[in-house]
Amino acid sequence: MPKQIPNPEVAVKEEASLTSLVKEKMKMFFIKIANVIEYLSIVFRNLFTNKFEFQEFLKQCYQIGNNSVGLISITGIIVGLVLTIQSRPSLVNFGAVSILPGMVAISIIREMGPVITALICAGKIGSSMGAELSSMRVTEQIDAMEVSNTNPINFLIIPRFVAAAVMIPLLTLYADAIGIFGSWLGVNIKDTLSLKLFIAEAFKNLEFIDIFPAVIKSFFFGAVIGLVGCYKGYNAGRGTESVGIAANSAVVTSSLLLIIVDLIAVQITDLL
Repeated sequence: MPKQIPNPEVAVKEEASLTSLVKEKMKMFFIKIANVIEYLSIVFRNLFTNKFEFQEFLKQCYQIGNNSVGLISITGIIVGLVLTIQSRPSLVNFGAVSILPGMVAISIIREMGPVITALICAGKIGSSMGAELSSMRVTEQIDAMEVSNTNPINFLIIPRFVAAAVMIPLLTLYADAIGIFGSWLGVNIKDTLSLKLFIAEAFKNLEFIDIFPAVIKSFFFGAVIGLVGCYKGYNAGRGTESVGIAANSAVVTSSLLLIIVDLIAVQITDLL
């Protein structure tokens, strides 16, 4: 069978089509970057120049705390239990079981508490913000606010963003306390140790440098969750399917950004 000779005109057209597709993708990428920068500039400009909606802020704080505290309680206890149960056998082999409370406390407060709390809130709060604002966009409620000379950025986005930035650190501290309590329960599965002595041993090895960076890091985690969730919902499409897309995209994007922010925070903390 004779070998088919490729048509040079077809090859040139395919290469031109591929080049055009790459250029279009790059164009869309830079357009999205520009939209994000514009969105952030508008949010922060309104945050410091317009009247702050304090009642809406309190409402969002309550919703964030009320929607998350149960799940964080269960997760915190389980994390403390699992970390203690898995760490104890290795420490027993080295005769260092006495450092177990301090080791678990440092692990939870410095890393596991902030990250797990943020990821839970990204799934619970970020998706809720994305779905709520996107449904308002679909039903043209945001358009009605703009027509009636009401600033939707100031009323819808800023209270949610600030509430997330304030509540995530508080929920992180709560998760740390619950995780340490769960660790105490894990210790008492094999040993008998009073809660007072366990807490004393846990905090004996803690320093200010262990707690302060974790709180600051959780503040940025909350800001990321609030900004991403509101951005995805506020800029959703017009169809009803955009509600699900916005909620899912808010969770995925905020979770990825949380890991990146955590990596940056760890590098900065390591320099201190």
